[in-house]
Amino acid sequence: MRFPFEPFPYQFGGVAFLYPRYAAILADEMGLGKTMQAITAIRMLVRSGEVSRVLIICPKPLVTNWVKEFGMWAAEIPLAVVEGNQAKRDWQWQQPYPPVQIANYELLVRDRELLESEQMHFDLVVLDEAQRIKNFSSTTSEVARGISRSRNWALTGTPIENSLADLVGIFEFLVPGHLHVDMPVRQMAERASDYILRRTKEMVLKDLPPRLYRDADLSLSDDQLASYQIAERDGVVQLAEMGQQITIHHVFQLVLRLKQICNFDPVSGASAKLDRLDADLEEVAASGKKAIVFSQWVGTLERLREKLCRFEPLEYHGKVPMRKRDGVIERFKEDPRHRVMLMSYGAGSVGLNLQFCEYVFLFDRWWNPAVEDQAINRAHRIGVAGPVTVTRMLCLETIEERIQQVLAEKRQLFDAILSRTSGPESMGFSQQEIFGLFDLKMPRTGKEEQCF
Repeated sequence: MRFPFEPFPYQFGGVAFLYPRYAAILADEMGLGKTMQAITAIRMLVRSGEVSRVLIICPKPLVTNWVKEFGMWAAEIPLAVVEGNQAKRDWQWQQPYPPVQIANYELLVRDRELLESEQMHFDLVVLDEAQRIKNFSSTTSEVARGISRSRNWALTGTPIENSLADLVGIFEFLVPGHLHVDMPVRQMAERASDYILRRTKEMVLKDLPPRLYRDADLSLSDDQLASYQIAERDGVVQLAEMGQQITIHHVFQLVLRLKQICNFDPVSGASAKLDRLDADLEEVAASGKKAIVFSQWVGTLERLREKLCRFEPLEYHGKVPMRKRDGVIERFKEDPRHRVMLMSYGAGSVGLNLQFCEYVFLFDRWWNPAVEDQAINRAHRIGVAGPVTVTRMLCLETIEERIQQVLAEKRQLFDAILSRTSGPESMGFSQQEIFGLFDLKMPRTGKEEQCF
């Protein structure tokens, strides 16, 4: 077989891992080419006659990327994208040719009845961004598990996002019953190890420029501090007065309100983070570089667009129509006037290659460090020209600092499972931890649940 260019040795290792396996998780860190490795393994299976019908399921924004990658790495393998109205999709699903079909998760749910019918069978089903099925009771997970298949692979850089249940949910698709949530961490790590291949950039790309972190620890502006203190004091008093009527959602609403004040004062619009970001972007633009700014709120990004207008920022978030998103990325890459991309974690955490950016700013912090890593890896990936500087903004003596302390523990579980060591059995925010942010007592409602 010929390749458009020589793969890295570790990528050949990934292909060798997938090729013989009937159940596998390729869990390489984002940016190491999981798609290429899966395509090459599929290419070998099709050409050898071992499979003749393959289904790839991915998030909708990644469908075009899969088509593009197949054109690069396996151009001789015919494929079809399942799309269109119900009648067209019904016809497509029932065709035995071409050997590779690509569908998005949303269509999977719509076409459940046909996919679970007796006449439907695939030699191989590949789930990209397989954390989509981590919730065992979700409809998406049920449909995926109900597809008749001989082999199944899962691709995900984050097999554990919040808790051990995430990994168990993926394994219920791969090897039902092999893991269960009440297993000790060490036992689960040992049982999962034969099915998982995980490499990080530090392990396999010795020449990849480094990822440099800067923690921008800031003090709230005077206006922000006044608003914050009032909101926290009144909010905690209100929650305390609710007694046994309090719920996790009441507490979460206060958390969100305080986090938003850390971004902008609701009255004056003052922002210590914006002042710091504006100064940093001035230097980025002067050096001819480009930067991505992440926030969890579209409203925050829209306010930043107004305040940073001299950098002619572009936006990439849930309000940007899907059909326009590729054009936004292309403009950002090619037009030197646009120095800044304002991006939401949700829209920008998967499926984008932005290795021409050398600066990433986390204007506010996501609940899950795995999602932050995915966002950062949009820029820090194969092909990056220089070091990627990541600035993490945090307001001292606020809810952000308390959340950061809890988030630090989340990484321990991920590392514990994938390095086969022991560690805490949850890396999500539990109800107890959310209530604990304000020293509140939980109501007596029975068992505790993972929330975030």
